[in-house]
Amino acid sequence: MIDDRERIDEALELLWVLNEDKHPELSHFMANSDDPDNEALIRTLLHDELASVSGSNISLTDKGRREARGLIRRQRLAERLFTDVFEMPDDSVMKDACKVEHILSEELTESVCTFLGHPPMCPHGKPIPRGECCRTFRVDVTPVVMRLSEFEVGSSGRITFMVASDPSRISKLNSLGITAGSIIRLLQKTPSYVLNIDETTVAVDPDIAKEIYVRKIMI
Repeated sequence: MIDDRERIDEALELLWVLNEDKHPELSHFMANSDDPDNEALIRTLLHDELASVSGSNISLTDKGRREARGLIRRQRLAERLFTDVFEMPDDSVMKDACKVEHILSEELTESVCTFLGHPPMCPHGKPIPRGECCRTFRVDVTPVVMRLSEFEVGSSGRITFMVASDPSRISKLNSLGITAGSIIRLLQKTPSYVLNIDETTVAVDPDIAKEIYVRKIMI
């Protein structure tokens, strides 16, 4: 049986992602795995009760899902940290996040999540599994990334991501110049949120302001 922890972890992450993409087929796992011995890897997953095979499909067991959930949470939080705080290039973000996910403790993971303001998505639009800190939403320090609705009037920031309840809002916001990466200055909060973007003044409703996440910057 395989005793290489990282190989097993990578297999668990792949199974999680394939489940997200609704591709539980064993053939998809084999095609997307970079492991040098997939057959031995699958035998280990089955032996350790981390995965199960039913017909042509492979899926995580409850035990495997718990482990995969933690790995995915740590990886995607690391991606947000490297992208939003350190502004690392995308090719470095993924590589380094894959390393960090294996060493982050649960306590440090919760601290990173709180520090970032409990982001719901990774930079690539994939959901970040919630943690206990997200459920209680304790903000022990001012988050680096926060909702526009929590931003201070007069402050400037860079939009890091948007999570719209109505997908059509994204297109509308983009047409107004409100896109990830845009630098904004908040001019007022009531009755609407008024922003200055590239010398253009734009107003958005309070409900939309809750769906725009901003990283404060100094100009």
